[in-house]
Amino acid sequence: MMRRTMLNGDSVVKKLILAAVFGLASLGAAAQQSPDEFIREAAELLDEAVSERKEELTSDRQALYKLIDEILLPRFDQRYAAQLVLGRHWRTASEEQRTQFIETFYRSLLRQYSDGLLEFDLGQLQFRPYRGDPTKDRTVVRTIVTLDDGTEAPVDYGLIRHDSGWKVFDVTIEGISYVRNFRAEFNSEIQATSLDAVIKRLQREAGQGADDAKVASDEANAQE
Repeated sequence: MMRRTMLNGDSVVKKLILAAVFGLASLGAAAQQSPDEFIREAAELLDEAVSERKEELTSDRQALYKLIDEILLPRFDQRYAAQLVLGRHWRTASEEQRTQFIETFYRSLLRQYSDGLLEFDLGQLQFRPYRGDPTKDRTVVRTIVTLDDGTEAPVDYGLIRHDSGWKVFDVTIEGISYVRNFRAEFNSEIQATSLDAVIKRLQREAGQGADDAKVASDEANAQE
């Protein structure tokens, strides 16, 4: 179930962003597959995967993270998303800093929003007619998510074309792009500290996420 709340905290983003950016990137698209077909088929695959393993994934964080890694990494454009998020700081970053940021940013998202995958409900997702140009290298697929109170929230997926097919790089929920939102956040933090300090913070958060996964797994095993 998906509830209406503010963007930050326990939010629409937390309910949707993992399903949108991670989960709906869960189907490998053939090069000739249209953008809306990519999202539609991925949504169906995600719904099936979660419904079959929801109890296991709820109690076992390691299994949840492993599933996300398996369905996301080949299909989510980590580098392009990270480049857009860093904005002008990408140009001045070393290749080592870029690589570290790409990995730690992804792991931070994984820790923050993995619960959203478990709340994905295909029945609450409607696809709007595709109006984009599938011959372009970038496009947007527009959908509507019906929240628990009956209101409708627009959720748009930014896709980029690769030789292997489409990849997700952004999601815009109720007019707020996760790329633009994180760009503003990181820009302020980098200006106040440094890119290295941001990377270290994300590394700490990712490490805490790994600890959380181990604790949850140990607790689940102890109950068996």
